[in-house]
Amino acid sequence: MPYERTPSTAPLLAVSGDLLVIAPRATAPDRPASTNPYRRLLATPGARAFTAGNLLARVPMGMFSVSAVIMIAGSRGSYALAGAVTSTGLAATAVVAPWTARLVDRYGQARVAVPATAIAALGSIALLLCVHYGAPVWTLFASYAATATTPNTGGMSRARWAHLHRSDPAALHTANSFEQAVDELCFMLGPALAAVLCAALFPEAGTLVGAILLMTGVLIFAAQRATEPPVAPRTHAGSPFRASGMPALLAAFLATGAVFGAMEVVTIAHAGGAILALQAAGSCVAGLWYGSLRPAADIRRRLLGCLAGMTALMSLPLLAASSTDSLLALAGALLLAGAATAPTMVTGMTLVQRLTPEGQLNEGMTLAVTALLGGIAVGSATGGWMVEHTGQVTGYAVPMCAAGLALVVAGAGVRAPRS
Repeated sequence: MPYERTPSTAPLLAVSGDLLVIAPRATAPDRPASTNPYRRLLATPGARAFTAGNLLARVPMGMFSVSAVIMIAGSRGSYALAGAVTSTGLAATAVVAPWTARLVDRYGQARVAVPATAIAALGSIALLLCVHYGAPVWTLFASYAATATTPNTGGMSRARWAHLHRSDPAALHTANSFEQAVDELCFMLGPALAAVLCAALFPEAGTLVGAILLMTGVLIFAAQRATEPPVAPRTHAGSPFRASGMPALLAAFLATGAVFGAMEVVTIAHAGGAILALQAAGSCVAGLWYGSLRPAADIRRRLLGCLAGMTALMSLPLLAASSTDSLLALAGALLLAGAATAPTMVTGMTLVQRLTPEGQLNEGMTLAVTALLGGIAVGSATGGWMVEHTGQVTGYAVPMCAAGLALVVAGAGVRAPRS
């Protein structure tokens, strides 16, 4: 009979005289589980694959508007036209995105995201061709409006985490923090990549590369079917906007978006756009740190605390700009101001997930993103008006006041969902 190895866990047998001695075999101690919450998160089966695809798809989100402005302004000699085209795209996205998200909830991420992305990518290609060949102005608006079908890839990724860790609030908190840090990273890398491509290659390069990255990323993301949330049974439920507490929360997101839009315009006017990367860097680091903490049970109190911290920290750029001409001081103030952004967004998105009815998660999160985009547009316009009429320094009062408004709205109307 062939020799069989004794399992390492089998006891040792020995004979002493007429006695059979059985001794337990010593085993190596189990390795302790990783204490790094992000390592544990990415160890979830399938997580790294869909995260890689989602990262590729999200980098272009910070590229398209910058690329369009460079491309259109360089070809037509009008920043006003470039701004009008991108604003039209933003308005179209605000209308179309919730419907796209509703289709995702109803028919599944892969079935809807791929064709929706293909339409958006074709819109981007059409835009660069219209610019390159001098097509009529109306074609620029129509082409850029077609990109509004771009699915909310960040929302789809958060929906996957919510499905995978639906019974583990701590892991879901880490996942939401991770996603927010990815958002900040993409909005740091995207504009810089677009500017380099347009300058180093040709004016249309940023839009072309962005379209390729978006389509490739969504294809990789959609191919990961094992982690895709199941399609909810079709119901006659209304919009998540009608959920209790959701209107006030979306109003708070609108005011928070105004913080971002105003800060961007005022800082560009005061010190140039490159320094804005420090605010995103502060938010990215704070988001990763926040995700490693154990969140407080009372999510409403947590949101109000984050908004209060954001209001306080948004006063720092105003103080730095009004008290000194040092760019170093302003840079430090922006870095600290950004530290409150990610925790606020993480907590707000977690609350959106809890308030949104089952089976409508993509639509609920897309409504939050739409509110943010609307707030960014309002904040940009308000910040620009303040800079032009009252000066660059006083323009920094707009993001601070917008953060305070978000705190008041959330305190008055947001209610924690019942457990």
